[in-house]
Amino acid sequence: MTVKELQDELRARGLPISGRKSQLITRLEDSQVGIVDATILSADDEEADFNDSADEFDSIFRRSIATAIGLPIPVLIIASLLVASTLGAGVYVIAVQLFSDDIEYDLIEYDGERARGFAQALVDLGNPGRHSGTPQEGAAADLIIENLSALGFSVQAESHDVSMFEILSEPELSICQPGGVPIWSGVAPCGVGDVGQQVTNFEHRVDYVIQGYSGSGDISYADDMEVVYLDNGGENASWVDAAGKIAFVKLEGTGVSANTDLYIRAAQNDVSALLLWNAVSNCGQVEADDCVPIFKSVRVSEIEAENGGQLPSDIPFMMVSNRTGETIFDDVVNGGSLLQIFTDVDNTGTRPVQTPCGTWYGESEEMIVIGGHHDTVYNGPGAVDDTSGTASVLEMAHQFAAMAIEKGDPKISVRFCTWGGEEEGLWGSSAYVEAHKGELTQNLRLYVNLDMNHVDKDLGVRGNSLWLFGNDKTDLDNIKAISKQYQQERAAVADKYSLNFDLLDGDKDGENALPYNSDHGPFAYNLDGKRGKVLVCYGSGSWEYHTYADDMTRFNEESLGVSVVIYGTYVTHLAWG
Repeated sequence: MTVKELQDELRARGLPISGRKSQLITRLEDSQVGIVDATILSADDEEADFNDSADEFDSIFRRSIATAIGLPIPVLIIASLLVASTLGAGVYVIAVQLFSDDIEYDLIEYDGERARGFAQALVDLGNPGRHSGTPQEGAAADLIIENLSALGFSVQAESHDVSMFEILSEPELSICQPGGVPIWSGVAPCGVGDVGQQVTNFEHRVDYVIQGYSGSGDISYADDMEVVYLDNGGENASWVDAAGKIAFVKLEGTGVSANTDLYIRAAQNDVSALLLWNAVSNCGQVEADDCVPIFKSVRVSEIEAENGGQLPSDIPFMMVSNRTGETIFDDVVNGGSLLQIFTDVDNTGTRPVQTPCGTWYGESEEMIVIGGHHDTVYNGPGAVDDTSGTASVLEMAHQFAAMAIEKGDPKISVRFCTWGGEEEGLWGSSAYVEAHKGELTQNLRLYVNLDMNHVDKDLGVRGNSLWLFGNDKTDLDNIKAISKQYQQERAAVADKYSLNFDLLDGDKDGENALPYNSDHGPFAYNLDGKRGKVLVCYGSGSWEYHTYADDMTRFNEESLGVSVVIYGTYVTHLAWG
């Protein structure tokens, strides 16, 4: 019987329906006088004598058949076949117990309305996002600490100084078509007195986005700086021709597309600014006739290694939308218009990022950690990436605390954390693992990462997939079993979503390795002499990823419940099982 079937039967008998499945079974058995567990008799057992125990055999058979009433028809058929096939051999097996559902998981509950409330509260803190090291990110960490503390967790509010850029003032990007009719001689094109000039100001976050660890620069119309089109920025591009000029690279899915590689080439060739033209990402999805610019970061250590140990501080680095890119290409590269760029960014220092945690200490020092990142890209609210994961962590913590109050302290300690600095390079989780390496190396049983464990509400158009993966076969097998039970017991929700599983147990950067692209990476690969066991959930993606449009209008709190229940059930099973 499933947990629901057991609860329905207990409810019909006027008995309590709370507790684990094994407790429900015991309660139901105690209420049924004369019905016993299925029994196995074997001819190999020296103390069992089938021929001399005919009366006992008959009694066991009748009692076992009574127990079998209510099992699904296929189970009864299989049990009957097994009994029939063994009678002639002198061996009798009561197969009811062997073919009953032996999964002993109690699916945790999930409150979607509360999870959405957590998400909305976090989004409301942004202006428009929760960029790492800003007051908005700090406010998110404070909110998380307040919630975990109110639930009864022992809280730890830590801060770690990491390499982080800070946008000091609003950037600018515009083009000007000179008027060609100066009031007096010597007036520069697009300068004061250039009658008839036409200026187009592009909108920050919508038309262009600063890229991770951009430098500062102030290029005016008066500089009359040339824009050099470098196609896709690949090996055949003439980067040397862009020295002292504005390098313009079109991203179309080929050539050098990683920000790190492009920024290194820009620094090596002394370009004055680097503009990326988005012609490949989210085209026609966020805006019908455009490809919206996205934020991407860089691998700081690689750039420093190629640039004398430091980041280039004087190269503005932006991505523009497809429509903006076409305008620059037509009017500036192939026309007579001028380009103006201004960025005011400090990318040379460190800034504090937060790693708030709440721990429910158990009977042993063995530990499970559940995490997601509370920071977002600077240019958007990050409702999906990763407010959805942070809201999931808080909802799972809420369910865990309720069970801890009912069941008592768990056998092992369970810690709920969120991380700052993920979007710029996994800074928060990496710093946390480094600071707690001894404890984690010795005691970490499992790390669970929830990063965009979200499926858009428009399932028919955007897909309905969730990817559940990990690096330990036993853990993943348990997740598959829980998922099967979830699909049986909560079909109204489960039937809407497609679950995909993957075992990725290879060495870092090797064959079948975990992707090192979110906060599970440091927990899996940065411990001393040990590979940490991790479980991860990703949703089917967000068209609004890393854009201004990642807001609550596309939020689907129901989808978060799939991973919260499945992974939360496994966490509680490990904690109290």
